[in-house]
Parts: sequence; structure tokens; C-alpha cells
Amino acid sequence: MAEAVLAARELSRRFGGLTAVDRVSLELRPGEIHALIGTNGAGKSTFINLLAGELRPSGGTIVFRGEAVVPGRPERMARLGVGRTFQRSNVFAELSAFENCRLAAQARLPRPWALFERARSCETSGGAARRALATVGLSARAETRASELSHGERRALEIAMCLATDPGVLLLDEPLAGMGTEESHQVQRLLRELKPGRAILLVEHDMDAVFAVADRITVMADGAVIASGLPDAVRADPAVREAYLGDAL
Repeated sequence: MAEAVLAARELSRRFGGLTAVDRVSLELRPGEIHALIGTNGAGKSTFINLLAGELRPSGGTIVFRGEAVVPGRPERMARLGVGRTFQRSNVFAELSAFENCRLAAQARLPRPWALFERARSCETSGGAARRALATVGLSARAETRASELSHGERRALEIAMCLATDPGVLLLDEPLAGMGTEESHQVQRLLRELKPGRAILLVEHDMDAVFAVADRITVMADGAVIASGLPDAVRADPAVREAYLGDAL
């Protein structure tokens, strides 16, 4: 088994008297899609924000490639190669799909010495943007403004923006939200294609999609982990069925 690229060790986050994440440990390994599931309010988005550096933990440690990292530094996590998407579309609506990706690539690999170079002519960021758009199937929409893309295309664009930064870790927060069946299947195929060489954390409510693509599943309830393991074991876990899955699976 490959070593974890990114790991949480007893990670906690409290907001006053509320414990949103309670001593959660989880490892993300290259070549795996690790799904994180649970009801609304279980602590999933808070946990992903901790890993991405958007929030500082109240306790515990975040480890990247075997070394503890300074928490609460999103720019540091991004430059280490941790890319993330959000529950709601987070794109520059008036810019083209290409420009959204180019800006993302430029943020990961700034070139402050190139004072007199036009940003659009930078082959480093431009090449990364074109490759990312091709990967998610948006090459033909490269010059289309993000505001004119369909919902599914905007979600794909967010993933492309992550890919333009050349991440080794992808943190995807409900990428399938609001999608129809065909769009959902397209993203599922994309996730399988992205898996080799990357560690992927997938936070998702679509259980059909989760069990179709996940190599490992962790279930949260009330901020804590109640089960974690291979999909079949999680599916059969009585505590998971009682807390979340019910009779649906």
C-alpha cells in the first residue's frame, strides 16, 4: 500500500461550545478515491476546510508527505499541491474558461520576474490551462465566458482550475451537486481517469456515485468518524445503516 500523501491525525475543530470535527483521522493515498459521507451537519465541509488550510484546527495535526504542516495556511497548502473545489461554483463568471484556468495556474506558479511579459502569452500557465480544459472535456468551450456555461460545465471548470495547478491531492466538495444523470456519469468517468498518481478526497451525497467510484469510504456523524474502510464493509456496517444509509443500500 502506498504511503499517504495527506493525512489528518486526531483533527478537531470547535466553534465555541460546538465541536464540528471531533478527533478525525484519515489518510489520502495516491491512486485512491477516498469518499467522505454523512448527513448535513456531520462535519464534512469543516473537515475539508481544515485540510485545505481554510480553517485552523482546535487540535490534532495535518501531515503532508510525512511532515506536519503549519495549519490555517491555504496558500501554503495550494503550493504544496493540494487543490480543492467548493460546494458552490467558485469561478470568475465574466472571464472565459481558459482565463479561469490560466489564473489558477499562475497562482500556483507565479513568475514575479517576468515584469514585461503579457500574462496571456505565458506558455507555462497557458499550457497548463489548455491541458486542464482538455482533461475535463472543455477544450471547445475554452473561450466561452464562465457565466454562459451550463451548471455541469461550470463544475467541470472548477475541477479544471484545480488541475491547472498540477495538484497531487484533490479535495472535491460535492462536485456532483445539482447534476443530472448524464453529467454525473461524465464526472464519475473523469474521477476514475484522474485517480492514477493522485490522492482524491470526495465529499458527496450521491450514494450511487460514491459506491461506484470510491476505493475507501469514511462515514461521519456529529463530527466524528463512525466507520471507515472498503465500500462493501461500510455498506454492511450496522452503525452506518442506522445513522445514514438506512434501507437505501
